[in-house]
Amino acid sequence: MRHSGKTRTRGFNIDPVLSSILLATVIAGVVSISAAAVFSFSLLSKAVERMVSLSVGIMLATSLLHALPEAFESQADTHSLFATLLGGLLAFFTLEKLAILRHSHHHEGDGHHHAHGHDAHQAGKSGWMILLGDAMHNFTDGILIAAAFLANPELGIVTALAIVAHEIPQEIGDFIVLLNAGFSRLRAYVFNLLCSLMAVVGGLLGYFTLDKASGLIPYVLVFASSGFIYIAVSDLMPQMQRRATVKESIPQILLIGLGVVIVLLLNRGH
Repeated sequence: MRHSGKTRTRGFNIDPVLSSILLATVIAGVVSISAAAVFSFSLLSKAVERMVSLSVGIMLATSLLHALPEAFESQADTHSLFATLLGGLLAFFTLEKLAILRHSHHHEGDGHHHAHGHDAHQAGKSGWMILLGDAMHNFTDGILIAAAFLANPELGIVTALAIVAHEIPQEIGDFIVLLNAGFSRLRAYVFNLLCSLMAVVGGLLGYFTLDKASGLIPYVLVFASSGFIYIAVSDLMPQMQRRATVKESIPQILLIGLGVVIVLLLNRGH
């Protein structure tokens, strides 16, 4: 694995790697939240479907052509890295299974009719739960971005891009839940934007901890890749397969290819 090549400077100068991490986490949050708000508030359903296809290409290419090779070219034990990849895939499967079970428990028909006030109260609670989960998710994304930049700048850029591509469709779903929970458009946007700042906190934590424990970076990259691969293959691709007509399939394939090309172009110097 290539070292990031960063050098610490004296005085008030900030380490360029730290600057890159902070800039990437801020931009990733602002771009994903703002784009999701535009799509949600204008209900551009076709644009959302296209974004899902593009994000599949970006996430798979980032994982399989960039992050995983970077990790396996390091001095880390190959068997341990594959074990981390397996553990990551199983961990994401388990987390999704728990989320599905919880969703079914709260929403499946149970024969009871709830008063309107009860439904509004439940919707409001779901809005705050979405924000809490989103904050934790963004915090993790910040750590992953930090690990990628500490490995090398190109990997940091494509990792941030992959996170943005995945976050936009997810944030659109969050906006819909928040609006249903009674949040105004402005309030939903502001609270989502505040939650995105947790990525900056995660980036700072990742920088100061992983910089002192650089041997963990390959494992963080592999774990992040397992998440990207699982989300793309288990969640996004099945959504795309529901629209199996030739008219829908051709744009999907072209956009997946475009996502791969974008990552290859950003990675051409690596």
